[in-house]
Amino acid sequence: MSQIKIFLNGEEKMLTEKMTLSDLLKQLELDSKKVAVEKDLEIVNQHDFSAVILDEGARIEIVHFIGGG
Repeated sequence: MSQIKIFLNGEEKMLTEKMTLSDLLKQLELDSKKVAVEKDLEIVNQHDFSAVILDEGARIEIVHFIGGG
């Protein structure tokens, strides 16, 4: 099986299979309700995470929301 190379927050990352953005967030153990995601310079709506397929060379930026006071 061939691997897929993406760039995650500026770092090269190899995926063992095609997956959705939602799958990637689960793999990274991130709560999809507490992150903002950009794919190839476009903000992705949370409702679309499960529909967005990560393809070769995709550039993903993930920002975590952290509460505090």
